[in-house]
Amino acid sequence: MSSKNLTISRPREESEPILATHVPGKRPQRVGFVSLGCPKNLVDSEVMMGLLARAGAELSPRAEDADVIVVNTCSFIESAQQESVNTILEMAGHKTAGRAKRLIVAGCLVERFRDEIQKRIPEVDAVVGTGELQNILAAAGMAPVASIEANNNNSPLVVLNSRPEGDARAAQGRFSRERWDGAIADLPNYLYDEETPRILATPKSTAYIKIAEGCDHPCTFCIIPQLRGQFRSRRFESVIAEAERLAQVGVREITLIGQDTTCYGEDFGLKDGLALLLEKLAQIEDLRWIRFLYAYPNKITGKLLETIGKHEKICSYMDVPLQHASASVLKRMKRGGGADVFLRSIAKMRRAIPGVTLRTSFIVGFPGETAKEFEELCDFVREAQFDWMGTFSYSDQDGADAYSLDNKLSPSEIERRRKHLMGIQRQISKKKKKALVGQSFDLLLEGTSDETDLLMEGRTVMHAPEIDGKVFVNDYPEDEELEPGEFYLCQITEAHDYDLVARIL
Repeated sequence: MSSKNLTISRPREESEPILATHVPGKRPQRVGFVSLGCPKNLVDSEVMMGLLARAGAELSPRAEDADVIVVNTCSFIESAQQESVNTILEMAGHKTAGRAKRLIVAGCLVERFRDEIQKRIPEVDAVVGTGELQNILAAAGMAPVASIEANNNNSPLVVLNSRPEGDARAAQGRFSRERWDGAIADLPNYLYDEETPRILATPKSTAYIKIAEGCDHPCTFCIIPQLRGQFRSRRFESVIAEAERLAQVGVREITLIGQDTTCYGEDFGLKDGLALLLEKLAQIEDLRWIRFLYAYPNKITGKLLETIGKHEKICSYMDVPLQHASASVLKRMKRGGGADVFLRSIAKMRRAIPGVTLRTSFIVGFPGETAKEFEELCDFVREAQFDWMGTFSYSDQDGADAYSLDNKLSPSEIERRRKHLMGIQRQISKKKKKALVGQSFDLLLEGTSDETDLLMEGRTVMHAPEIDGKVFVNDYPEDEELEPGEFYLCQITEAHDYDLVARIL
């Protein structure tokens, strides 16, 4: 896929589609959603579903039964863009076949290719960007509900301001969209609050809470700031109110998300805002687990580590996307740091939070990455001994500063390096998982396994939703009727490269 233009490759139809006749009645409009990408995108989908449901729409879990189909897209890297395009084309088939009457594209791909989507895919009836979720009603052909415009004082989509750091980066052109055809001038500047209607798409016991939106960091590989705007935090009281309401309806695990959760509250003048927020959330009686994702390395303070270590409800889990370990690559990425700095930080985390689970992610094949720089990364991974690790192949994105850098690596070399790095991590993970055999943990049971109906599966405090390995349950007391969404004490009986097998005690 070209990084400059949206590539549309329509599959050849092998046979004529079967046409279905749709006769509109008085029943509510049925709306089906496909949400792609990260949990932040999922929350946006949940907000749009909430707005639609409050306006009287009926949500359909099956695209073939929907009158309106919404595809909430991702545009973070090239493969995500291609997945979004493929999904849009797949959903367009439901419209062509006569089942659906409207197709809406929402999310990050709209911010990047707003005009081109409708020009190249004429089946698309409307687009909704990341900063205009309230427009989903008009896009779906439904009348707006009072007080949902983002500029109203009583709006559930509150317009917020960025922090001085973001304003300074804006003056330097960090958020410029000048090279993007069809991009609207105004960046997204809203963030939902506790009054925003929201339909959870997660299992009943767990939910995400977006505590901030946008990003001010200058990372040269990333276009998220142009897609989602400057960094802005939700009001402290708003996050607490939403968490309390979720706990009242049975949510036992909340995961705080944002492009950088460790900057939370800086735009309000809060020092250690995330630590203060976690401290308050830990007082909510019905919550069992509280975790947060996406910590920026140099924003992890002693106060934050102390707070995590002090409260049993706050998961001993740190997700710190380091992106690389070579100081020279990190400098080109405009990230800063290096292997020695990161190792000291990791040691500090392990001292402050006994038994902490560490997750990170890296980009391999960044422009100019030499064999020596890559080996620095490999050596660092061997020494750091992460519990979980993800590896991304560098993806060229027009609009990111790295797009203009020289010495690009070939896709085959990038893939070779990615596989090599993951091979190192696989051995580390295998050893770490083997050491857990015989130990007991609280397990949040999620239900029947996707792998086979003969197994149940769940997660421990070491497993963040959707991104880490799984715990398969193959043994439990005969008189025990297991209930998804409940916590059970389990003992690890087997270990594999990334997954565990356990029995319920």
